[in-house]
Amino acid sequence: MKKDIYFIILMLLVIGCGPKKEKKKLFEYKQTTVGEKAHNPKVEKAAKKIVNQGIGPIKSMVFDADINKEMADEGALIFKQKCTACHMPDRKLIGPALKGIYDRRTPAWVMNMILNPTEMLQKDETAIALLKEYNNVMMLNQNLSQQETTALAEYFRTL
Repeated sequence: MKKDIYFIILMLLVIGCGPKKEKKKLFEYKQTTVGEKAHNPKVEKAAKKIVNQGIGPIKSMVFDADINKEMADEGALIFKQKCTACHMPDRKLIGPALKGIYDRRTPAWVMNMILNPTEMLQKDETAIALLKEYNNVMMLNQNLSQQETTALAEYFRTL
């Protein structure tokens, strides 16, 4: 009996002191931080100030020096009805944040994107780069009139 106990203890020591096996990871997830993002020139180009006018009925757009409060209020209402499913004023949602949009795009480009999103997403380099940046989620045509689009553009100035 004593021999059996010594034998069991000896076997446990041999098994316990054997080589360690490393567990292989079957799945590894690494979340990149802002500093680690891969270099993507098309996305970087989309983030810079673009001076083209886009593709659509608006060839140029110049705002008055003063914001038209009534038109901006109308634009805010349209924004709440038509745009908030995908856009937030100050942060990304499904689409880009619209605060400071005129620091990145021309007013004519913004209006053409609203009025003519399908053709813009097919032919405009900037719109195509944004489409890729936002996981190929296309902006839907809301069938807004030029007057409603102008009201939205005025509202974007207030953000």
